[in-house]
Amino acid sequence: MALCWWAAGAIAQHGPVAAHPQAVHIRDSKDPDGPALTVSPAAWTRFVAFAAGADLTA
Repeated sequence: MALCWWAAGAIAQHGPVAAHPQAVHIRDSKDPDGPALTVSPAAWTRFVAFAAGADLTA
């Protein structure tokens, strides 16, 4: 399956992402043909909340 990579907002500084129902893929924008980090949608949601400064201790 071909992934549709995108970068928007603050995430664009760190690398494009591609999402589908079971995983979120993150890659280095300087090496688009290199490896991608794959995480679950839940892990990605927690990362974005953490990066935005959300209180995740509750």
